[in-house]
Amino acid sequence: MYSFEQLRIFITVCETGSFSAAARKLNRAQSGISQAIANLEISINQTLFDRSGNIPELTSEGEALLPVVKALMLQQLHLEQKIASLEQQHEHELVIAIEESLISPALLGQLALLADEFPITNIEIIAESTLDIGKLIEEGSAHIGIVYADGKIHHQADFTTVGYTRFITVAAPEHPLSNMHGIKDIDLRHHRQVVLRATQGQELWFSNGISSQHWYASNHNIINELTQQGIGWSILPEEMVQSAIEQGRLIKLDIDYEPNGWINTVDCLSSRRHPLGPVYERAMVLIKDYMNQQILHNNFQINH
Repeated sequence: MYSFEQLRIFITVCETGSFSAAARKLNRAQSGISQAIANLEISINQTLFDRSGNIPELTSEGEALLPVVKALMLQQLHLEQKIASLEQQHEHELVIAIEESLISPALLGQLALLADEFPITNIEIIAESTLDIGKLIEEGSAHIGIVYADGKIHHQADFTTVGYTRFITVAAPEHPLSNMHGIKDIDLRHHRQVVLRATQGQELWFSNGISSQHWYASNHNIINELTQQGIGWSILPEEMVQSAIEQGRLIKLDIDYEPNGWINTVDCLSSRRHPLGPVYERAMVLIKDYMNQQILHNNFQINH
């Protein structure tokens, strides 16, 4: 009968590309890795790797079984996390990473309820860019991440959609685009753009750089300030820039092909590297309640 350890080694060999690389990653002898794979093949009566070359290649049988094995191991991880959470009254700590432009007094007020409900749990709140939060979750440096959906698959995180945010295109009042009507894509390309870019160079799919000239910043607050300084046009969350628009420090540009801006979902990522117990579950309820209130508020503004 095969074991979960053999299945874990099988996945590691597939991910690292060789028995020796898997041995280094798992801090095991290469002979032990080879024997574990051989025993797995015997137990399921299938050949998983073609060993005729210098590097083992997955057989068709191995390719067919790999996604099933990954799904099985994920379920085992969820089981272990649930058992761990049941064994303790609540978690010792909870780290929540929040997209910096989504942080508001109302959201922090919701999360502040955790202080009275779980007085001995250490809560850490991190303000980061969406594009960097995914890495924190996958590495296990944060338990929960509140982010803008970026279309990326996070292999070490689960996600749920909790709300949405409208993004609009803005510029300073003195910017040439501010006096134009029915602005087209080609018009935007002729003027400098201020773009969100993460430390690893990623950009959000709906606000990526399209102009021939760019300034880059690592968070939306910096982009907001640079845009108000007249550096260039940018795409920013509507709620973030609403007060600046009302005060005349920014102008919502009249975009021909997207007059009402872009609606993008807000997701909540949760790490698969930690057992998630009652503190996490309560935090998720509070975050969803807050986002539902925002949705109702935004719908009121849209409909009226």
